[in-house]
Amino acid sequence: MDVKKLTEELDLKVLCGEELNKEINGCYCGDLLSWVMSRANEGDVWLTVMGNINSIGVAVLADVACIVLTENAALDGDALNRAKQNDVIILQTEKNSYQMAAAISRLI
Repeated sequence: MDVKKLTEELDLKVLCGEELNKEINGCYCGDLLSWVMSRANEGDVWLTVMGNINSIGVAVLADVACIVLTENAALDGDALNRAKQNDVIILQTEKNSYQMAAAISRLI
């Protein structure tokens, strides 16, 4: 499954990213950036409420497929600019991380 299909299936809002063809291999939930950086896998959907510039750096280092901001968490302007510069896909949902992880698990 790719990010475009995930976005369509789960009705996610695209905050950043035009090319949604990155392949999804799994899912990781976490808000402690150092923890995510050392444990998220390449191709994971990263579920978090952290919409700051540091999250973009972690997404790039971990090479996640995309970030999904859960519970309608905000994406700050600096993070949006950095995400655009680094081709990081950022999605948003009103659902919490548990609800999203369960839905993603059913799809992949």
